[in-house]
Amino acid sequence: MAIPEPVGKQQEVVCLDASGHHIVLGTAGSGKTTMAVARAKHLVNPRLPGRGRVLIITFNKTLMRYIRSIAGQLSRQIDVENYHHFARGYLAYRNLMSDSAIVSGPARLRLIGQAVAEIAGEYVEHSFFKRPLKFFSDEIAWIAGNNATAESYLEIRRIGRADAQMNKNMRPIMWEIRSRYIKLRSAVKRQYDVDDIAAAVSAALDVDATQRRYQHVVIDEGQDLSPEMIRSLTKAVPPDGSVTFFGDVAQQIYGRGMSFRDAGLRVRAVWEFTQNYRNTRSIARLGLAISKMPYYAGQTDMVEPIFPAADGPKPTLVQLSDDKAECSFVAQLANENRTTRRVAVLLRTHALISKIRDYLPREAIALREEMNTWDADAGLFYGTYHAAKGLEFDVVLLPFLAVGNMPSAEDILNEGEENAAANDGRLLYVGVTRAKYELILTYVGSPTMLLPTSPELYTRVGNA
Repeated sequence: MAIPEPVGKQQEVVCLDASGHHIVLGTAGSGKTTMAVARAKHLVNPRLPGRGRVLIITFNKTLMRYIRSIAGQLSRQIDVENYHHFARGYLAYRNLMSDSAIVSGPARLRLIGQAVAEIAGEYVEHSFFKRPLKFFSDEIAWIAGNNATAESYLEIRRIGRADAQMNKNMRPIMWEIRSRYIKLRSAVKRQYDVDDIAAAVSAALDVDATQRRYQHVVIDEGQDLSPEMIRSLTKAVPPDGSVTFFGDVAQQIYGRGMSFRDAGLRVRAVWEFTQNYRNTRSIARLGLAISKMPYYAGQTDMVEPIFPAADGPKPTLVQLSDDKAECSFVAQLANENRTTRRVAVLLRTHALISKIRDYLPREAIALREEMNTWDADAGLFYGTYHAAKGLEFDVVLLPFLAVGNMPSAEDILNEGEENAAANDGRLLYVGVTRAKYELILTYVGSPTMLLPTSPELYTRVGNA
């Protein structure tokens, strides 16, 4: 599919100066990915002063494959990568990365659990050490993502986790746990994990005097990158190069309350795009209502959308009798639509995917990092909200939206109710705004508190 030529303000964005840092903030459906590709094509135009090689960077691989599929024949001067592929490639080029240098998944969690146990043994018994392993894992990831030092961590404003959950008095102990984890990791010859690799890239670029590979970096769905990832990308271009950041803060899942200006961008221009080209008015209205929920309070750089001209059916809110009935209903509806429309079943976690997978037809396509190509034809897709970032579908089904699933009891214990609601609320916004024409939300029992309650927003089915 060819990228349409941008018009109006989009044309102005494409023609921004080919130097400096630029921020383009848009609402869901405002065409940010299209603009990002157009921007990259503009920056390699032979007639442009300051033209040069361009890197389009995303966070998840699914979006990377999607960009490659919609961009047609890109210039050989444009690369499209996800951040971690770029980071690993650069560190390997600098001889700072071996094939087995990164620890992840269960192996990482085991090392963190060992670190917690060892540090706990050095103190009197305390409830802090009994918190879920995910709590410690997330805090270590946050420290890495912000590249905090031992000194700054004690005082830094802890975005995304309330002080009640990460009390300043416990931060020295948390730092001990983090340091012990790194020591244990080094003992098994693992230099990095997926979170602190950005700090390694940033540090390597600080002392790298060689010519930069890229003159320009274009970041798509940048709200998913950690502050240190963004900082490292600003160092990956020469002084006369550019970084263009496309993001939607309503979808921001990394740093609640963080302005992108705080992530190292020396901003020359900020552009806001409010027109929603993807969703119908009814779907956009629900997305806007979600963005006005209490858990969004205090979000910086928010862009309020203009309702699109096209309208369609209201989102349908369906109450089912039990989990089996819910899975059967979702699978039947998805199967009925998949031959003529692009349908997505999106879920909060991989555990919930496992719960419904056997109900879906064998031909259903998983939205996952290992996708080598992107199929633009009609069909049925399934995956997490995270995997669907930046994508769009004719029909979207969001099952398991019951109290207890979003947010889960584990997340509330780990993050506190306020932050768990904020995190899952932004993911719910992502899921809702993937739908172009039709949106179906299902639950058993009572719906999640994350959904707006206004009856005008939905067509209700069952006892919903």
